[in-house]
Amino acid sequence: MTQGLLAAAGHGQRVLGAVLQGMRTGLQEQVAQSWTRCLNDYRLDPDAEPHPPLLDRSALALRCRRLGDVIEAARLEMSTLYQQLADTETAVVLTDGDGVILHLVSSHEFAQELEPMGFTVGAQWSEDAAGTNGMGTCAALAEPVSVRQEDHFFTRLTSLTCSAVPVHDPEGRMVAVLDVTSRSALQQQHVLVLLGMTARMIENRLLELRYRDSHPVHFHTRPELVHTLHEGRLALDGEGIIRAANRSALFQLGAESPQALCGRRVEEVFQTTLDDLLERSRGASFHPVPVYRVNGAHRFFAVARCPATEAQPPRTGTPALQARPPAKAPSAPSVALSDAQLVQQLHTGSRVLARGTPLLLRGETGAGKEVFARALHERSPRAPGAFVAVNCASLPESLIESELFGYRAGAFTGAQRNGRRGKILQADGGTLFLDEIGDMPLDLQARLLRVLDERRVTPLGTEETLPVDFQLLSASHRNLLDLVAQGRFREDLYYRLAGIELHLPALRERSDKRELIQRILQEENGGPVTLRPEAEQLLMTHRWPGNVRQLRHVLRAAVALADGAPVGLEHLPSLRGQPAATPAPALASPLLEMAAAAAPAAVAGVAPPENPVPQGLNLIQSHERQVLLQLLEQHRWNVSNVAKALDVSRNTLYRKLHKLQIAVSQRVG
Repeated sequence: MTQGLLAAAGHGQRVLGAVLQGMRTGLQEQVAQSWTRCLNDYRLDPDAEPHPPLLDRSALALRCRRLGDVIEAARLEMSTLYQQLADTETAVVLTDGDGVILHLVSSHEFAQELEPMGFTVGAQWSEDAAGTNGMGTCAALAEPVSVRQEDHFFTRLTSLTCSAVPVHDPEGRMVAVLDVTSRSALQQQHVLVLLGMTARMIENRLLELRYRDSHPVHFHTRPELVHTLHEGRLALDGEGIIRAANRSALFQLGAESPQALCGRRVEEVFQTTLDDLLERSRGASFHPVPVYRVNGAHRFFAVARCPATEAQPPRTGTPALQARPPAKAPSAPSVALSDAQLVQQLHTGSRVLARGTPLLLRGETGAGKEVFARALHERSPRAPGAFVAVNCASLPESLIESELFGYRAGAFTGAQRNGRRGKILQADGGTLFLDEIGDMPLDLQARLLRVLDERRVTPLGTEETLPVDFQLLSASHRNLLDLVAQGRFREDLYYRLAGIELHLPALRERSDKRELIQRILQEENGGPVTLRPEAEQLLMTHRWPGNVRQLRHVLRAAVALADGAPVGLEHLPSLRGQPAATPAPALASPLLEMAAAAAPAAVAGVAPPENPVPQGLNLIQSHERQVLLQLLEQHRWNVSNVAKALDVSRNTLYRKLHKLQIAVSQRVG
């Protein structure tokens, strides 16, 4: 190391400072050692231009064929990680063990910006070619690394930050490196955690691909963690001999390597045989069943299935979804139209649901989350089942529980004579869509989490639990992590809901706005509609705070006013005189967005909050109060009409009025 420091001194203060800093902090020892290799072993000059060698087509094709299943296993997970990071100046990269880039997910602009540095598919970013960098240093060390800006050996790369983790095959060999390269130097520990989770998902997927003809066994000491990232996985042949195991299986079973397990019979590990475990799994509708280690010291919960290459037997008491031929995926439905982002989101969501992963949709109020969810259901393996939607914000808190879980006859005053099946049971065999999940009360969140863990539901007024099987979609216009930080949403439920989170673009951001306008006009008119150029221009430039819902309301009114004539400016009275789309900040709350959709003038002309501000209300709530008061005045204090204008239930509106200290009982009538 001393020789490395002396050699570094000849290359300027930046080199010396970086190495010394690396030695002072144990976390950067990897970087310090890498710099020493670059100086002493590779004889690199930090002020020179990095020139990662670029493989020719045939050499690159050979590497891609050799690691074809690794690339296939990584594609979806890399796209998911890129969306989670939500940063256009970020690239998610997969390299082989030599640092050759095999696959890259990034924005077009960022990829073009990095290409002159040699950051492209086919380039080799090994340490001896590109100096200290995330991909090359991780490949050299076979362990996670984080290389922040000035940590890079070559000066030209110091605007970048790289974090990388190794990816192992089922035999325990490092076969690839997963890297995130970005402009940001912040939260690298957070990025490393996400990278580690993604690498484990890739490894699990790789095990599935390479052992499709084996019996998969999923297990954990806690039943709720089976079928999650934390589960152990084994692949057994028809004789019950272990052929492969994932890292979690090794950890839980105390094995140092896959070789310590592979070749052993399952009854040497658990007190069961493959046939017994398969039979018990079928009898429990493929819910986890208890198994014990051969020494009897530890209890696990496990599920065994037939190989993916064989037909799965139908489940007891539930629709035989796996026995049906897979539904043919229709072409992209009208929800996507031609907007590239929505088409990609639909494709990603469909692939995720096909693997049974929960999906969380994020988007502004009125952006069409339920329509998008229904399109995903129709493309999923559960399409033959029911699509059951529940808007958690539109139901009174006293009814959400009975709506979701159902109740037996006489469970409470006002209950139906014969009882009622809840929405969760109605979704058995299909899809349950929980819209505005962020508005669900905390106590019901706990009950929902239990249903998701146990896949059983207990109706109100009974102790009987019923098995249920559904795919879960949820949606919110809120940031659920913010609600978690505020203590208003359970963190454990969030991670069960957000297997992947998709962000739906607002109407003003969509590239297919013109096509959407024409389609909605035709739907509302029952046939083709002529749209005058000046009206089309107004519709195209409006900022649409209420999104697709507002657009449909406006066009419905326009069709009625035009009465068969071409739609002109005179048929768009609610938009005339309103500002065009600008980069102005979004409205401060969902209520203001809905109010703008229902009556733009109520928001555009709202005065600052009256003084004094009602006690207990913040500034945004005071603005909401002013908007609601103005809407109530416009509708002569008819709550039903205001609720209809805002496209919410009366119960939701009454709750909001109470919260904003607006008494309507004295003004009605």
